[in-house]
Amino acid sequence: MQKIVIIDYGMGNLKSVGKAVEKAGAKPIISSSPEDIVSADKVILPGVGAFRDCIYNLTRHGFDTAILDFTKTGKYLLGICLGMHVLFEKSYEFGEYSGLSLIKGNVIKFENIGRLPIPHMGWNQVKTSKKSKLLNNIYDDDFFYFAHSYYVSPKEDSCIMTETDYGIKFASSININNIFGVQFHPEKSQKKGITILENFIKEL
Repeated sequence: MQKIVIIDYGMGNLKSVGKAVEKAGAKPIISSSPEDIVSADKVILPGVGAFRDCIYNLTRHGFDTAILDFTKTGKYLLGICLGMHVLFEKSYEFGEYSGLSLIKGNVIKFENIGRLPIPHMGWNQVKTSKKSKLLNNIYDDDFFYFAHSYYVSPKEDSCIMTETDYGIKFASSININNIFGVQFHPEKSQKKGITILENFIKEL
């Protein structure tokens, strides 16, 4: 059986992510130990809250180094929402903060989106830009649940798997080699969200 670790760094809706992974057919380990990360088969980095707090907690507990070491093994990492943001080089949320720099690009705030409210919260659709096993049985115009005020702006469009329109088009999922990220919350996205997690567990 695969060792699938959900990182507990003091932020994130761990219980709901854990239950969703169980529905997808795995028995995850929710761990606050960096040692569990390096020995895992697959790792999920969830996140709810502010970028600066996330990076601070990851660094304080030694998860930053563990995540970097894990990705070097070629095994699969999935970042969810804020957990995807910190994979990038820099965020401008409440200042300017450096991320893990696993993906080139920045995290920026929604601006010039007309009368649409910020945060972007609720159900929205995705459009596929790049094929991936993570997107098996996911189709254009499928709905997922979003909750965010900031979005990722990759330097290379080739890493974008799906885009979503919210006044502007933004990357709603990304992939470079063994690193994946989704802006939406699979654990809140009902059947399609479980499909994403099933694909992460069984197809990659």
